[in-house]
Amino acid sequence: MIDFDTDFRRAYPSYGTTRRLDDLRASEYAYLDAEDHVYLDYTGSGLPADSQLRAHADRVRGACFGNPHSENPTSSASTALVESARAAILAFFNASPDEYAVIFTHNATGACRLVGEAYPFRPGSRVVLTIDNHNSANGIREFARAGGATVRYVPVRPPELRAGTEEVRAALSRRRHRRGLFVFPAQSNFTGVQHPLSWIELAHEQGYDVLLDAAAYVPANRLDLGEVHPDFVPVSWYKVFGYPTGVGCLLARWEALGRLRRPWFAGGTIHAASALGGWHVLADDETAFEDGTLNFLSIPDVETGLAWVSGIGMDLIHRRVTCLTGWLLDRLRDLRHTDGTPLIRLYGPPGTAGRGGTVAFNVLTPRGEVVDERVVARDATAGRISLRTGCFCNPGAGEGAFAITEKALTKSGRRTSASLDEHLRFLGLPSGGAIRASFGLASNLRDVERFLAFLEETYLDRMPDESGLRPRERC
Repeated sequence: MIDFDTDFRRAYPSYGTTRRLDDLRASEYAYLDAEDHVYLDYTGSGLPADSQLRAHADRVRGACFGNPHSENPTSSASTALVESARAAILAFFNASPDEYAVIFTHNATGACRLVGEAYPFRPGSRVVLTIDNHNSANGIREFARAGGATVRYVPVRPPELRAGTEEVRAALSRRRHRRGLFVFPAQSNFTGVQHPLSWIELAHEQGYDVLLDAAAYVPANRLDLGEVHPDFVPVSWYKVFGYPTGVGCLLARWEALGRLRRPWFAGGTIHAASALGGWHVLADDETAFEDGTLNFLSIPDVETGLAWVSGIGMDLIHRRVTCLTGWLLDRLRDLRHTDGTPLIRLYGPPGTAGRGGTVAFNVLTPRGEVVDERVVARDATAGRISLRTGCFCNPGAGEGAFAITEKALTKSGRRTSASLDEHLRFLGLPSGGAIRASFGLASNLRDVERFLAFLEETYLDRMPDESGLRPRERC
């Protein structure tokens, strides 16, 4: 009999140095095991610790807080906590307050939109994006096109679905264009690929500002803004430590922030405005980009969460996530039907070098056919396993993974009244995307083994039941 536990610890001996996370899972994330739940969607959202929730309740029960846009005692109390959270975020990223501002948004999507709608796109400027951007970053291209700028995508290449540095360099070639914007994820939320942060300086040398989407990267990796200097960094805090939801931020270099031109103004963003006179004067700090009243009861929870993960240690979290990711990749490659055909088709890098704790794959039948991702979602739910299925709001990485041609995609895009399932049939795709398992600070070896056992018991040497599936509604 194969002793997988021994094999794992022999292959990943550093996992033994992460035992503190097992203690924290038992004390702070006990609801996982109490509900017999396997949570493998940390790229979708982190999980809150009990101590974070208690800290929120203790704070709001223990004092009175009001709208920050005033000078009264409750307003001042809220303002002090918001400013303390800003300082904590800068410290977490080792970002100098002289170089970076922290702008609170609802999430990373809101941060991307803020940049897109205010960036000075115009004829002669260019936006360059890697094709594996999340849709929240892809949407910036619509602002660019509206401003007359050129949009260019850098492809990812199989088998690892990485973009090459030389292709990035070629796409950024100045060719007499005006200042532009380079947009790429520090870590793909589809494949887990981690792109070189050296691209930031490469883009700066070519006259570009850089938007680095850090949403999938920072939950288990250090981002030191004292070493690398992207101009805009969107973050969703619930992805890092689970709570609060509805609070993200944009870290922006003051120099780059000065180039943005907001297309409107709102409460809290101005020094003064006149209704009859038709004029307004924006605030001269980060509040010019924070629309309306901030989520002042939840923003202080960001500082609590930062203290929580900092106290654990990002290096410790990274080490555990890397070990579990490597073991899952190893085992998935080994899963085969009795006739020797693979049970799994993996996407992205085969090992842990240059990748994060996100693993995308499809399940295959004994005939080598892709199992509909809706089947896996249905079966995993019955087994109390939380996964992500579909395209993960990352169509470019999916197009690279499934080798869909630009010509076919252009033709499909003309079918504006077609449903998602009709588009898939037109493209000849057997599935609407992939399966994604991802790890975080509360993950453990038992989660991996439960998931692997589920795959073997449910799909090995079997043709799954694909009847009764609901139509796909969106990517």
